[in-house]
Amino acid sequence: MKSITKIVAVVAIALPSLVFAGHGKRADNIVETAVAAGQFDTLVAAAKAAGLADALSGDGPLTVFAPTDAAFGALPAGTIASLLEPANRDQLAEILKYHVVSGRVGSDALADGVSVETLAGANVSFSATEQGFNINNARIVSTDIDASNGVIHVIDRVIMPPQRMSRVGASQRIMDAIERGVPKFNHGNSMATVAIYSEAAQQLIAEADLNRTERMRLERGLRTSEDAASSRESAWQLRYALDDVSASLAGTRNVMMSASMHSR
Repeated sequence: MKSITKIVAVVAIALPSLVFAGHGKRADNIVETAVAAGQFDTLVAAAKAAGLADALSGDGPLTVFAPTDAAFGALPAGTIASLLEPANRDQLAEILKYHVVSGRVGSDALADGVSVETLAGANVSFSATEQGFNINNARIVSTDIDASNGVIHVIDRVIMPPQRMSRVGASQRIMDAIERGVPKFNHGNSMATVAIYSEAAQQLIAEADLNRTERMRLERGLRTSEDAASSRESAWQLRYALDDVSASLAGTRNVMMSASMHSR
């Protein structure tokens, strides 16, 4: 999980017709803006259930794409109740973070085809329509509602983050890469091994349910691989990273070094 200064949930919205003091500006933070609006009980409840509401009182700045109560109401029956259960707290937090971008992204920055990274680690994309802009499959119905620690854009649907590869799936992905890469390495084709390991590492970073330390380990492995003096060394640097993450996923501190690769 990201640090508390990075982790935020979407609990903010204000009706387009709501009058703000100070020529469209308001001193309230995102949470206070949500409470003042009075029609976003689902978002507030979700943020509290996920343990994220207090984070929105931080300095920011943050950009929030905030679904209305009606947007939440359009989800399949039972979805909200299920997400609010303590057992589903992490999943709820992931959905909420998918609605938040670090920094201020005003309406003037929206453009067709632009993609930005959310605090969930996955990207959202904007598309131009006759009515304005969509974010993924949701229409942005109101923009540039200012709060003391960010800016809020109103959307008419809840957007769901892409399904992440499970930790079990991540372990299997590493095993598959090693099984494919080792024979090529042992037969002198270390460049092919580098390609296999690099592809696996990048996929895991983008799609797998990794913690911050695991993700950083893979990123460091990719960097050291690029700086390696030879393709053999590059393959080993990637292998070290994959083994470290595999060990972490397995819940052990031991680095899993395969004996099937020849020693250098």
